[in-house]
Amino acid sequence: MKSAVETLNPTRVRLTVEVPFEELKDSLDAAYKKINQQVTVKGFRQGKIPARVIDQRFGRGAVLEEAVNDALPKFYTEAVNEGELNPLGQPEVDITELKDGELLAFTAEVDIRPAIEIPDYSGIEVTVDAVEVSDEDVDKSVEQLRERFATTTPVERAAAEGDIVVVDLEAKVDGEVLEDGVAQGVDYTIGSGQLLDGIDEAVTGLEAGGSATFTSELKGGSAEGKEAEVKVDVTAVKSRELPALDDDFAQLASEFDTLEELRADSRKRLEQMKKYDQATQAQEKVLDELLGLAEVPIPEKLLADEIETRKHNLVNHQLGQMGLDLAKYLEIQGKTEEEFDAETKEQAEKGIKTQFILDELVNKEKLSVGQEELTEHLMRRAQSSGMSPDQFAQAVVEGGQVPMLVGEVARGKALAVVVEAATVKDSNGETVDLDDEDETAETVEAATETVEDAEGSEDAAEAKSEGAKSEG
Repeated sequence: MKSAVETLNPTRVRLTVEVPFEELKDSLDAAYKKINQQVTVKGFRQGKIPARVIDQRFGRGAVLEEAVNDALPKFYTEAVNEGELNPLGQPEVDITELKDGELLAFTAEVDIRPAIEIPDYSGIEVTVDAVEVSDEDVDKSVEQLRERFATTTPVERAAAEGDIVVVDLEAKVDGEVLEDGVAQGVDYTIGSGQLLDGIDEAVTGLEAGGSATFTSELKGGSAEGKEAEVKVDVTAVKSRELPALDDDFAQLASEFDTLEELRADSRKRLEQMKKYDQATQAQEKVLDELLGLAEVPIPEKLLADEIETRKHNLVNHQLGQMGLDLAKYLEIQGKTEEEFDAETKEQAEKGIKTQFILDELVNKEKLSVGQEELTEHLMRRAQSSGMSPDQFAQAVVEGGQVPMLVGEVARGKALAVVVEAATVKDSNGETVDLDDEDETAETVEAATETVEDAEGSEDAAEAKSEGAKSEG
């Protein structure tokens, strides 16, 4: 077999392949065997029909067609390997010559990963938010914990802001009670804004047994967006009481003996969260700078497929679970379809560029992924998908997604290498040290998350049902 590669553009090539006829022998034998099992000829047992009889009765052309279809993938793969190419997607194959007993010639056009020159990233500088935890931040954290230990007590008085009322609701549109517009025994905290517009004013001042009517735009259900007349009956009023902020509360709500110790722990936790956020911010900014330095051509078909995949995942997974369609989503977001398409294209381009350049870095730096790193990544992905680790692992294996997860971790490690080489300063002008040996695994995992966000990676469970995205 002879092959040659013609570069059509930085992301597409044409392979020209010539195969001597003798190299088709195995495929011809397989073609005769297959046809033998599918046809019957009087006077011969099935599977025992001589080749010359098949040629006479069914035509040599049918045999050649079957043989060529069987052989093409093998010869195409050999040509790809010989040319040291990284193809993306399926090739467009054209048989240019087929001479029985002499020669098979074909061309194959296919998109390829472009050759990328990794820029010098040691000069990258980014600025991130400083890690600052104020007393107000600690107060808010402790107050949220305090809210979790609030108690309720039934009261015989008019309801006021902060009280919990138990209500029955009935919504009418054009005088008709909606089938899904009736609810009973609903707990509602006055002032929380978590139910219907207008309900706070309607129930404030009512005692148990009191009723009121108000109008409100429905936020969901069969009459979403319509004005409804809502009748609300208050069946009970409860007051919420927060525990006193003292040492007893600290012992009730935590493992600490004093409120001072609880506040110190809250400050420490907030600092850790802000440090993680700071590291994520650094990774995102460094990645943007890296992408800005590199020339990364993108195959047109790959970009079109990625845009379509992102739209499909948004509409069928995210919006579908929320009961929204694309038109309603765009209305909520205040975007036109043109603006949405432009943003989706920009995100898709960034995702492809991120994968290409970080994969090149993985090869250049000879980065590998250990079993422990892969397991840790799988555990996190399982948690975010709502599946157990065993279920998620099974979905990953059955969906052929193990290489995808390995690639995600490897690219996370590549990004961590770039971040380590960059200069990161906070908003106070202080140099930020992200190279903490005790947090190396967390740094890589955080970088992997940053890469996933840029690439728009989908969960393996979704990938299993929707079909794996090509890793090239």
